[in-house]
Amino acid sequence: MLFKEMGLSPQILQGIEALGFEKATPIQEKVIPVLLQNQIDLIGLAQTGTGKTAAFGLPALENIDLSAAYPQLLILSPTRELCLQISRDLMDFSRFMNGLRVVSVYGGASMETQIGALKRGAHAVVATPGRIHDLVRRKRIDLSRVTTLVLDEADEMLKMGFREDVDAILAQTPEEKNTLLFSATMAPGIASITKKYMHQPTEITAGEKNASADNVSHVYHVTHAKDRYNTLKRVVDYHPDLYGIVFCRTRKETKDVAAWLMRDGYNAEALHGDLSQSQRDNVMQKFRDNNLNVLVATDVAARGLDVNNLTHVINYNLPDDSEIYTHRSGRTGRAGKTGLAVSIIHTKEKGQIQRIEKLIRKKFRLLPIPGGKEICERQLFSMIERMQNSIVEHGQIDPYMEQVGNMLNGLSKEEIIKRFVSLEFNRFLDYYKNAPDLNVAWKLEEKNGGGAGALKRRKNGKMARVLFNVGKGKNITKREIISMFVNAPGARNAAIGQIDIQKRSSSVEVDSKLAGKIIDELNRTVYKGVRIEAEENYDFAGGDFRDRFKKSGSGKRYYN
Repeated sequence: MLFKEMGLSPQILQGIEALGFEKATPIQEKVIPVLLQNQIDLIGLAQTGTGKTAAFGLPALENIDLSAAYPQLLILSPTRELCLQISRDLMDFSRFMNGLRVVSVYGGASMETQIGALKRGAHAVVATPGRIHDLVRRKRIDLSRVTTLVLDEADEMLKMGFREDVDAILAQTPEEKNTLLFSATMAPGIASITKKYMHQPTEITAGEKNASADNVSHVYHVTHAKDRYNTLKRVVDYHPDLYGIVFCRTRKETKDVAAWLMRDGYNAEALHGDLSQSQRDNVMQKFRDNNLNVLVATDVAARGLDVNNLTHVINYNLPDDSEIYTHRSGRTGRAGKTGLAVSIIHTKEKGQIQRIEKLIRKKFRLLPIPGGKEICERQLFSMIERMQNSIVEHGQIDPYMEQVGNMLNGLSKEEIIKRFVSLEFNRFLDYYKNAPDLNVAWKLEEKNGGGAGALKRRKNGKMARVLFNVGKGKNITKREIISMFVNAPGARNAAIGQIDIQKRSSSVEVDSKLAGKIIDELNRTVYKGVRIEAEENYDFAGGDFRDRFKKSGSGKRYYN
């Protein structure tokens, strides 16, 4: 639906058009017409970044009486950053509504300055619960004539411990008002708020409750806890155009990871609660301006960071509360773009992945951690693509071309290309020359395209051992073996157990029902010039696999 079809006033439409918006998002399309036509209480459920501010803000602005300069619209948000973002949006929407005043009230700034702004008159107040509760106690703000109350990111306010503040604030507002509650998830505590402060609220959901956006893919890598940071570096290196947020659980972890990344030459900084307000503003502005490509943050610190073109969200640790995952992943895949949510987990976190899958109604894909070869290839081709797309300023370059040509005289075209590539590329080649395999050999069941419910350690159940003639002598890795077995046609439900790699051969436990199909595929495969020859044995339990091949009676040599 187009905004001009909704019945908004010309002044509001003019503000929207000045921002370049024409078509409403799903939550806006569902909420705005309802609130324009009815004075009701409403619960809006939609993911972060789907346009909730306009959904509640545009109808609320339409109901403001500009001739009465007292708070008529009160919006509560959990963090200073989100408070400021909502205030900016309201001012943008209302730029052609002559005389409308929006005041932001939040902690970490001068209370006297905010009191002064309120004294000069405010039609709309956007506030964090703690600061406005202070103002209410000091009798510096009168909420008795509020006609519209909005609780934005209500689930986050409850998680951050603002329940008592919210209760005290709502008690100061009139009984006859419209209460609008917007949230990404329907957290349990929200039900008590709706019961206590809302009257027969209409519930509107854009997408499934707690579900992830359709254009966000979810993948994860399994490694040992001690290899978590090295895995993070590989994820960042494997995606040369990455522009994203790395989420950590604690402030200390955020500081440490950011410091390690900066030490290792990455364009990264930290965002956490120990920063002063000016430091936080500086970091976030650098990130918004693309002067940083990796922001390492806690969940609370990242609230209100409104960036539409993030390519990745990386969970350095899974959140303790599965619903927080919804907020994290919702920061990518905005404005119609695709996004990737990557989680780095250790072997004891399978259950948590399964809980998140159930909550967001999406399956995760288990991917092997990129190896040095794959990373170097991605970096090389990304560099070549950047070179192809670079703009040549002939006026600045041409005067030097004759001298450059003379300096390169004697080198072939191929040699020149190799040397220029090497200047940029040698760092990755050297770093990943002998890079270890960071993958953990888990049992993989690729169900429904690859869900986390598929990861299991070897338990009871019939497993076969597949033996084949490629081992350490050909530098094969566990990651490569997993990829070979999982991608075998007709064996997508294969369960992979223990992997053992010897000098000239390897052994892999697999689901006995699918071992035959895997072996057929392996026997059609060539690895680094060696034609793979594989066979199955249920009982073989160890030793040098060459002994097993010698006993097979096949007459074949399995040494590589």
